Amino acid sequence: MDAFEYNGAPARVIFGTGTVSKLAEEVARLGVTSPLLLSTPGQFDNAKVLEDLLNGEVAGIFAEAIMHTPSSITEKALKYAKLTQADSIISIGGGSTIGLGKAISIRTGLPHICIPTTYSGSEMTPILGETKDGKKSTRTDPKILPATVIYDVNLTMMLPTSTSAASGVNAIAHSGPPAFPVCKEPFEGITALASSLPTIVSSQSSLPARQKALYGAWLCGTCLGSVDMSIHHKLCHTLGGSFNMPHAETHTIILPHALAYNAPNIPEVMRSLAAALPGSDGDAIKGLNLLLEQLKVKRGLREFGFKEEDVDKAADIALVNEYRNPRVVERAPIRELLRRAWAGEPARADL
Repeated sequence: MDAFEYNGAPARVIFGTGTVSKLAEEVARLGVTSPLLLSTPGQFDNAKVLEDLLNGEVAGIFAEAIMHTPSSITEKALKYAKLTQADSIISIGGGSTIGLGKAISIRTGLPHICIPTTYSGSEMTPILGETKDGKKSTRTDPKILPATVIYDVNLTMMLPTSTSAASGVNAIAHSGPPAFPVCKEPFEGITALASSLPTIVSSQSSLPARQKALYGAWLCGTCLGSVDMSIHHKLCHTLGGSFNMPHAETHTIILPHALAYNAPNIPEVMRSLAAALPGSDGDAIKGLNLLLEQLKVKRGLREFGFKEEDVDKAADIALVNEYRNPRVVERAPIRELLRRAWAGEPARADL
């Protein structure tokens, strides 16, 4: 049996339909009375709904969260939290807002309640990614983990199909190697997402599919919070922090290529992954390529503004620090991986 290290996530989870109605109970359970509500500008209306659920008893609403958690936004939010004398944080939205909530919570010690509206999975991890001066760094600390996560399927019902697809594949990425050898939940989570996301793309308002997708995202997020990250997340953080690539879409593009890179060193993982992906015929990379085709997602970084001349720079940044990965990280194949991701080519296990 392989040796491993495992850290369990102690967050309280409330899952269901209409569960956001329990927010006031959770606030009271934590013994706080003046939460600061966080959202992106586009989720401001959802933050106002939370304010109504709490009968207006909030410190205020900070609706300026953006992707990659830039330090400038965090500092601005911290000043607002201090000014309004907030005694807790409630974030509603995807990974951008949840990341901001984590950044405030770890700096202030304020308890954090997360209400996800996407499949990002960030809410289940003690991991915080932040961007400063064009570089994205991550840190892990049990104190980063939110106190409570409220999953309400109703809040995902109107999530656009394109966002649902990218966010869902991002959730699948959260269960990637080296998580597989020690965390069994991802296969159930991947199966749930791989079977529900195509349905959501064709029928946005399918409640059973939305329920299954959110459940899968929870399982995959739980796994990421228990293990180290590998080449996939390193590349995505490089592309996001240094080139401002969109988070979920970048994870979606990089995932099949990162799996192809590690495939020779994780044969058992790839067999299990293939079993979780419909239409794989025993080939996990084929199954993942097929899923992305079904979801009609964009496959090339160039579609989001990444330039071919930036491939070398990205490869150099990705190799600056050593990190755990099933396969030794070498520049030549990593550069080719990034070139294929730039071009939008299907993943191939020949890196």
